[in-house]
Amino acid sequence: MKIRIGHGFDAHRLVEGRPFVLGGITIPHPTGPLGHSDADVLAHALCDAILGACALGDLGKHFPDTDPAWKGADSMRLLEACIEMARDLGFEISNVDVTVVVQLPKLSPHLSAIRERLSSVLRIEIGDVSVKAKTSEGMGYTGDGTGIAAYAVAALVRP
Repeated sequence: MKIRIGHGFDAHRLVEGRPFVLGGITIPHPTGPLGHSDADVLAHALCDAILGACALGDLGKHFPDTDPAWKGADSMRLLEACIEMARDLGFEISNVDVTVVVQLPKLSPHLSAIRERLSSVLRIEIGDVSVKAKTSEGMGYTGDGTGIAAYAVAALVRP
């Protein structure tokens, strides 16, 4: 069995008037991430982790922000496409671990729904999906309310 590990990262500015989409779930909040798609940092970091495990580059290589086809796109579609790229190489997702860093909104009430959504999209057991939320104690762009970041690790296996 071949095991591959990939790491991903994404960050977006938070602005008024944008929906706060995280892990495919819309969370009520006055600001949301700014980006070409829905700017779901969790999904984008996870995409990069999967692509990295397959040595396929990063999200921007496959879905450039210059392509109007992805304007306002649901990032779960991007994630599904990355999963298919991995499957085309014979890999299956074994497990994922994601850390989201943002001061507000508080994410703990939404983590179960996010894990359920990711489990469904990834087609793996919910026990193989870890999502954690952290603050940066008021420091930097994630702490002052102007930004959000996510780190992800994905383990892929090929029998």
